[in-house]
Amino acid sequence: MNQAVHAQRRERLMERMEGGVAILPNASVRLRNRDVEYPFRPNSDFLYLTGFSEPDAVAVLVPDHPQHRYLLFVPPRDPAKEVWTGRRTGTEGAERHFGADKAYTLDDLDRVVPELLADRDQLYVHFGREKSFDDKVTRWLNATRAKERQGVRAPEVLVDVEDMIHERRLIKTPEELERMREAARISAEAHRRAQEVTRPGMAEYQVQAEMEYLFHYHGAERVAYPSIVAGGTNACILHYTENRSELGDGDLLLIDAGCEVEGYAADITRTFPVGDTVSEGRRQVWDIVASAQRAAIDKVRAGNTFDAYHQAALRVLVQGMVDLGLLEGDVDGLIERGEYRDFYMHRTGHWLGLDVHDVGRYKVGGDHWRTLEPGMTLTVEPGMYIPPDAEDVPAELRGTGVRIEDDVLVTTDAPEVLTQAAPKERP
Repeated sequence: MNQAVHAQRRERLMERMEGGVAILPNASVRLRNRDVEYPFRPNSDFLYLTGFSEPDAVAVLVPDHPQHRYLLFVPPRDPAKEVWTGRRTGTEGAERHFGADKAYTLDDLDRVVPELLADRDQLYVHFGREKSFDDKVTRWLNATRAKERQGVRAPEVLVDVEDMIHERRLIKTPEELERMREAARISAEAHRRAQEVTRPGMAEYQVQAEMEYLFHYHGAERVAYPSIVAGGTNACILHYTENRSELGDGDLLLIDAGCEVEGYAADITRTFPVGDTVSEGRRQVWDIVASAQRAAIDKVRAGNTFDAYHQAALRVLVQGMVDLGLLEGDVDGLIERGEYRDFYMHRTGHWLGLDVHDVGRYKVGGDHWRTLEPGMTLTVEPGMYIPPDAEDVPAELRGTGVRIEDDVLVTTDAPEVLTQAAPKERP
């Protein structure tokens, strides 16, 4: 993404800061086992503001500094080490390519940051996310306080900067939507491929491999989250990721998978038959979930609340549960008492963006559901899950799990389904 976009984001954040200093860390590399590391993924807030992706880097914003309003602390260049672990940007690259007014190596943090904190009223940081970083902030504050006899004053007010960033991230810009549409396009093609190749006798992981191959082949950096490829009764486990079972003729296969493009996620779920012998009862479950999704998507409109589309889906699902014989009673009463939760235990969607469960408050002004605005992106993912051991349920429905999920953009008019290209035919 063009660095001008990141610069604009930093400016908007600094406009909201009442002087002071903001300190924002990137993520660190984590060990998976012994000397093998997990694949590194930058902190989303850090990536949003800087575009810089090297681990352990720290960004500092000082709105009223006469020269250096934006500083980057980056891993140092080390040619011998780079032979093993790859090239580093270094301080010169951080200034030249990433817009830093001044760049230092990480070794300079303990020296420079206390100087920047001197005589500032406020410190803007993330609280309680990483203990190791919290400890560093405490050390820098104490180093500043140690100079009180020299007339130096440390910040007295600590402000959690998270909300200030997350409220900006909630409304997507054209540049962000371009990445999200590309992630949606690649992910939809992978779902199409999965439906083309799936056969009875395949393993779930083989279908997963077909999809994730296409993610990477088309340039996505990584999966947006661990892929769920759940055949048969495994689909009743909401976050099933073992993906080791064999697919049987007559099973439904639930796949929840998406990729990331420049950090922006797609999140798609489709449920489709393995073979040609799916029972009519399972088709009816699929039809109910599909109807619930259509009703929900129609409510993803500016001016409606975030809860409105969940309620629309819920009414269709609960009526369907009554029609299938899963529940008895009046729909309103069943919803009020929460009796549907044995078969539908999650909400109908979440924000989507740099994080698959993206940031931004769902309720504002106390206990009021947020009103949808153009530029918000969210998922619409109703489902129905009938446990294999459910009592008083028709036998042919036991062990049936169906979820259908699309990524939807709120516009000034009708909702835009970003993932429309992923096949969604009735079993």
